[in-house]
Amino acid sequence: MIDQYIQQYGRRLYGLCRHLCADPHDADDLYQDTWLKVMKNISRFDESRDFEPWLTQICVNTYRNTLRRLARSPFFDAFADNGEKDRVFENARAPGKPEYGELHEAVDKLPEKLRMAVILFYFRDMNLEQAAGALGIPVGTMKSRLNKARKLLRQHLPECGTGNSISPEKARKDL
Repeated sequence: MIDQYIQQYGRRLYGLCRHLCADPHDADDLYQDTWLKVMKNISRFDESRDFEPWLTQICVNTYRNTLRRLARSPFFDAFADNGEKDRVFENARAPGKPEYGELHEAVDKLPEKLRMAVILFYFRDMNLEQAAGALGIPVGTMKSRLNKARKLLRQHLPECGTGNSISPEKARKDL
C-alpha cells in the first residue's frame, strides 16, 4: 500500500522538500523522514480523506521539528549573535534555479510562517483550504499570511509590479 502512495505522490513530495530545504541533502533527508513517519502512522490515516494533504502536513511538521531541533543545537550557541549566524548560513545556501533565482532568494528571506504559506499555495499549487490544513491554521490566517508575503515580496522585487496590488491569481502566475 505504501508503495502505491510513494509512486503516486513521491515526485510532488520531493518537490516540496526541495522548496523547503535549500540544501539537496537536507531535502533528501526530509523526504525520507516524511515517508518513514507515514509508514509508522499509516494506521491513523482516515481513508475517507485525501492522502496528499495528510502527507503534506507530515512533511511540513517534520520540517518544523527539524528547525526547532537545530535552533536548540549547541552549534548555534557558538555564534555571538543572530546576525553572525545569518551571515554564515546565507553564504552556505545552495544556489537556486537561475531563471527564478531572485524570486527564490526573496521567498527564502521571508519570515518562516510567510515562507511556508507561499511555498504551499504558490509553488505546490494547493488551494487555500489545503494549505491552511497542512499548516494547521484557519483559512483567514492563511489569506493574511499570503497578503503579508506579497507585500514583502513586492518590496524586494520591485520589477514584478508597479506598486499596485497584485491579485493572488496574477501572483501565482508570476511565481
